[in-house]
Amino acid sequence: MSEDSEEDDSDRTISDDDESDEDTFMKFISDDIHQCTLLAAGSIGDPFFPRTTQILLEYQLGRWVPRLREPRDLYGVSSSGPLSPTRWPYHCEVIDEKVRHIEWTPFFPEPVYVPTGLEIEPVYPNTKEDTVVYLAEDAYKEPCFVYSRVGGNRTPLKQPVDNCDNTLVFEARFESGNLQKVVKVADYEYQLTVRPDLFTNKHTQWYYFQVTNTQAEIVYRFTIVNFTKPSSLYNRGMRPLFYSEKEAKIHNIGWQRIGDQIKYYKNNLGQDGRHFFSLTWTFQFPHDKDTCYFAHCYPYTYTNLQEYLSGINSDPVRSRFCKIRVLCHTLARNMVYVLTITTPLKNSDSRKRKAVILTARVHPGETNSSWIMKGFLDYILGDSSDARLLRDTFVFKVVPMLNPDGVIVGNYRCSLAGRDLNRNYTSLLKESFPSVWYTRNMIHRLMEKREVILYCDLHGHSRKQNIFMYGCDGSNRSKAKGLYLQQRIFPLMLSKNCPNKFSFSACKFNVQKSKEGTGRVVMWKMGIRNSFTLEATFCGSTLGNKRGTHFSTKDLESMGYHFCDSLLDYCDPDRSKYFQCLKELEEMEKRMNLERAFDISDTSLVEISMDVESRDPNTSESTPLTWLSDDTQEEPLRNHWH
Repeated sequence: MSEDSEEDDSDRTISDDDESDEDTFMKFISDDIHQCTLLAAGSIGDPFFPRTTQILLEYQLGRWVPRLREPRDLYGVSSSGPLSPTRWPYHCEVIDEKVRHIEWTPFFPEPVYVPTGLEIEPVYPNTKEDTVVYLAEDAYKEPCFVYSRVGGNRTPLKQPVDNCDNTLVFEARFESGNLQKVVKVADYEYQLTVRPDLFTNKHTQWYYFQVTNTQAEIVYRFTIVNFTKPSSLYNRGMRPLFYSEKEAKIHNIGWQRIGDQIKYYKNNLGQDGRHFFSLTWTFQFPHDKDTCYFAHCYPYTYTNLQEYLSGINSDPVRSRFCKIRVLCHTLARNMVYVLTITTPLKNSDSRKRKAVILTARVHPGETNSSWIMKGFLDYILGDSSDARLLRDTFVFKVVPMLNPDGVIVGNYRCSLAGRDLNRNYTSLLKESFPSVWYTRNMIHRLMEKREVILYCDLHGHSRKQNIFMYGCDGSNRSKAKGLYLQQRIFPLMLSKNCPNKFSFSACKFNVQKSKEGTGRVVMWKMGIRNSFTLEATFCGSTLGNKRGTHFSTKDLESMGYHFCDSLLDYCDPDRSKYFQCLKELEEMEKRMNLERAFDISDTSLVEISMDVESRDPNTSESTPLTWLSDDTQEEPLRNHWH
C-alpha cells in the first residue's frame, strides 16, 4: 500500500519477462523458516482453507497455523532480507561491478582554485583522425521510457577500448554514472562529452565516471565540451572532485578537490543557435594502474540511501521512533521512501504535535542535498537531548529521495518522464509524476490532521556560493506586514547559527510565475506559511573562516544539525530570539523604505546590510551574525529552551 492507501498504477510499463525479477526482489520481510514450513493457503486442497495467496500456513507443533502475509509494500527495507535491486530502463547498459567509496573528510579545508591568467582554452575541430575510446550509444535507443529491468540491458556489454598501453580506459555504466563519449586527441589529452538527461536533449551538468590504466606523474588534460550554462562555479574557483582506490586503500583518503589550469569558457561547438561551454583541467594521477573517478559533486546513490535506511530499520532503538514506508513507486518501479520520525505516543496527545516536512533530491544531480539530508537524519535520530526534544515536540515527515530513477541513471535534473519534477507539483498526472503527486497528497492529508509549521525542499545551486533559502510572500506587503516579516525569521535564525556557511543576504522571498509548479510555492499556497527551498552551492563559502574554501561532505552534513538547532530556536517557548529577529527585520524594512523615499537605490529587503551583517571598511569580509540580547551588544545569547 502506498502512503495514501490508493493503488499506484505507475508500474504498468513493466514487461511480462520482468515479473520474475519483481518476485525475487520484493521479499521485504524475511521469515524465519529454519524451524517451520510456510505454504500459501491456495496450495492446500482442503476446502476449509480459502484459495488465496494472502494467507500463509505455518506448521508449528504438529498443526497448520494460518496467518496473513505481510503487506508487500509496507516496508521498503529489511534487517535480514536483501535490498531491492535498482531498476533501470531496459536498454541501459550496466556493468556488474558495484562502485563504492569511503567517506572521508580532508584534514584541512580545500581552497578554491585561483586563476593564474595563463590558462588555455583548448579548441577541438572535428576530424576523422580522432580516436574514440569510449562511446555510450544505449541512451538513444528509445525516444521515451518504455519499461524497466533489474540491471538494465541483458545483452553482452560492449567493452571499453583498451588497445594502447598508454590510453586511459573510461567507464560510466554504473549507478549515477554519466559520460557519453571520450575522444583521445593527443597522447595525454582527452575530449569528453557528458550525456544529457535521458529522453531529453539538454541538462548537461552532472558528470561521474571511472578512469583506469593510469600512469603516475604524467600531466593529463581533460576537457568536457558540451555544458550549456553560460556561467559556472568553475569560473569562481570550483575544482573537480577526484577519487583514487589506491589512495583509499593505502592512506584512507576519499574524495578530494584537484586540478590545475582550470577554465570554463565558451567553445566553437554551437549548433542550431545553441552555444556550448567547455570545462578544462589538468591533473597528475598519484599511482600507476589505479582505478580512479571524477565527479561534479560528492556522489550519493540510491543504493547509498537504501543501505542507510536498512541500518535504521535494523537498529532496535532508532526503528522505534523512525518508521520507514514506501510512499509510491517510480516509473521504473523503484521505491520512493517516506520516513515518519517522532516519539511514539499511544494516546490522542500525538495529534497536538505540529509537523515538519523535509524533502530532497528532486533534481538527481544535486547530490549535496542528500548529504545535508544525511546530516539531518543523523542528528534527529541521535541520542542527544536536543534530538529527543525535537522528536517529542514534532512529527517529521521526510522524503529523502524524490527522484530515484534520475539518480540511478545519472540524470542531472529530470525524471524518466523527461521532465523537471519540481515544476509539476500542480500536475494531476499521477502516472507520469508519481513521487511529487503522492508527496503533495501526503502533505494535504497531513494538514487535515495537524498543523505543518515548516516545509523545506533541499537543493543544490550551480552558480551561487554559500547556502541560502528561497521563501514565499504575498504581493501586498502593507496588508500582511507581520506575516511578510515572519516568513524571514527562520532563515535569519539559520544564518545566525551558521554564519560561515549560510548567507541571509542571498535569500529571496518572491514568487515568480515560472516557479508556481515548485514544491515550495505549491505548499505555500496550500497554507504552509514557512515554505522554503534550501539551496546549497556545489562549491563553497565566502563567509567567515570558511571563506575561499570548498564545502566537504561534513560541512554539508553539519547543515542538517544547524537546521535542527534553528528549529529549536524558532519554536522556543522563550520568544526572546524570535522577537529579536523580528526587530532586526523591522529595522531592515525601515531602512529599505527610507532608501526608497530618497530614491537612493532599489535594493531588495534581504540585500540591506545593517547591524546584523555590517561590513568593516578595512576588510571585505562580513561581520558574522550573532545572537544579541536587549541589554548588550557584545555577548552572544545561545541558551536553548531545554
